[in-house]
Amino acid sequence: MQSAKGEPGAQRQAEAVATKADSAITPEPPATEPPKAEPPAIDTPADGRPVAGPRTVDGPKVDGPTVDRSNGGSATGPAGPARSAMVPGAAVKVTQPPRRHLPVVSRADLLGAVSLASLIPLIAVPLGWLWSRLAPAQLSVVQEDLSLGALSIESQHRFDDLATFVLLGAVAGLLVGVATWLMRGRRGPLTVVGLAAGSLLAAWLAVRMGVSFAQARSAQPSPLTPGDLTAVAPRIESGWVIIVQPLFAVLAYGVAAAANGLEDLGRRLT
Repeated sequence: MQSAKGEPGAQRQAEAVATKADSAITPEPPATEPPKAEPPAIDTPADGRPVAGPRTVDGPKVDGPTVDRSNGGSATGPAGPARSAMVPGAAVKVTQPPRRHLPVVSRADLLGAVSLASLIPLIAVPLGWLWSRLAPAQLSVVQEDLSLGALSIESQHRFDDLATFVLLGAVAGLLVGVATWLMRGRRGPLTVVGLAAGSLLAAWLAVRMGVSFAQARSAQPSPLTPGDLTAVAPRIESGWVIIVQPLFAVLAYGVAAAANGLEDLGRRLT
């Protein structure tokens, strides 16, 4: 009975040992590795420099910026040129193209100044004629020696003649200064020199021509007898009156230039 019971137990132990031996000999299957993603293809142009193409970032396909070599290497994307990232708080340096400055002295400005100095004296003729019409004559009495003696009430006309020419010269200077400023293409320092020289010459000629016109208008009759009253032509007894016209001309031009405030005095229309 013991031998009959021991045989099934020995048989089961032999099968268990055989099963363990088979499991130790049979190799386990190797672990499978996940497939590796292939790198994106890079197009290489003729010059040998790589150009970045589309890249995949764990999701849908995104087209990255491409470098355009035709416009100096600026990056462009699907929606147009890519803007550079701005760093907060960083100083941005804005460079402007150099401005073209006009020369202070040029041949055209020199010719313009000479033209002004030659044309402004032409106003001496109407200025002298107008003064000879506005300046009052002085009544004088013929003395025993045939000399002329001014009446006491008429002696003040000597100041009236001088003041009339000063006022006419001031108005003429203002008008000439404003008219010269309106010549936009000739604004500059040489124009001021031509304006002052022309106005000074015009005032000098106006004095000479005005006195000549006045003497021709108030010609004295002859022969004179003592006690006769005669009108003496107006005259200018001070030579400093010729500085009034150039002074007011330069003043008008200077005020207009100061009010302009532009670097080139507005010579260019744009």
